[in-house]
Amino acid sequence: MNHNRRTFIEHTVAAGMTGMMAPLVKGGVTPERQSLRCPIGVSTYSFWRFRDDSKLSIEECINLAAEMGFDAVEILHIQMSSEENSYLQRLKRLAFTQGLDLCGFSTHQGFVSPDKAVRKKNIDHTIHCIELAYKLGIPTMRVNTGRWGTIKSFDELMKNRGIEPILDGSTEEEAYGWVIDSFEQCLPTAERCGVVLGLENHWGLGRTPEGVLRVIDAIDSPWLQATMDTGNFFEDPYDRLEKMAPHTVFVQAKTYYGGGTWYEVDLDYERIATMLKRHQYGGYISLEFEGRDHYRVAVPKSLSRLRKAFG
Repeated sequence: MNHNRRTFIEHTVAAGMTGMMAPLVKGGVTPERQSLRCPIGVSTYSFWRFRDDSKLSIEECINLAAEMGFDAVEILHIQMSSEENSYLQRLKRLAFTQGLDLCGFSTHQGFVSPDKAVRKKNIDHTIHCIELAYKLGIPTMRVNTGRWGTIKSFDELMKNRGIEPILDGSTEEEAYGWVIDSFEQCLPTAERCGVVLGLENHWGLGRTPEGVLRVIDAIDSPWLQATMDTGNFFEDPYDRLEKMAPHTVFVQAKTYYGGGTWYEVDLDYERIATMLKRHQYGGYISLEFEGRDHYRVAVPKSLSRLRKAFG
């Protein structure tokens, strides 16, 4: 190899390496990552909100999401009218033909119980839901720790800011053991199906970021991470959301147009978007509208707000 050619190659390689390294900025985030556009989805819950006058079918929600300009749909399990495979495949096909991803599967379970039979029932339910998510082609599933159930009314629980007394004869330390053991029994199915479980900050032991992270850290598996709900921290939301950000695989973004159904948290989505980008989050943002305005007005308004913040 002659000197000129060798010099050219050396300079080319050096320039290439410089080009590869140059985009790195403070915090290890590239400019491309900083400007990354997060896809915006909508939970089917946004059209229902447990209101008797607007429990739409999943098919209606998918069509509305496409009409309104969303990128994806998150399915609320208890809103489904069937679990038959033919129904699941129809939903998957409808989303595909509408140009939408099915991005998340929102489920309920409760492992905070001293009764082993109750926990086993919830483990079996969670495993079943993982298999449903797999059939739907959904890559992540929202899960909960569950709560003590000492406050029976959800309205009363919200008045008490999500705090409830511990069950007589039990301890919080015991409860963490129940929750951790239960999720460990679900994880082989999650890994086999390729469905990441996202533990949400959602009452019970998941009411605080420390509670969510205690479970995630104890299990230490890539198949159990965090679903961040922006509206479930009443005090100091930004500091608490940031604690969850390194483990976050899915974001549920609350809005409250017309006033909150149970409560309302004033959220600065530009600040939240900046924080998530700082942690290199580029995944889905799923709208959970929980206000009193009609979804026809509030959901498009919410989408515009989230697009502005997340690109």
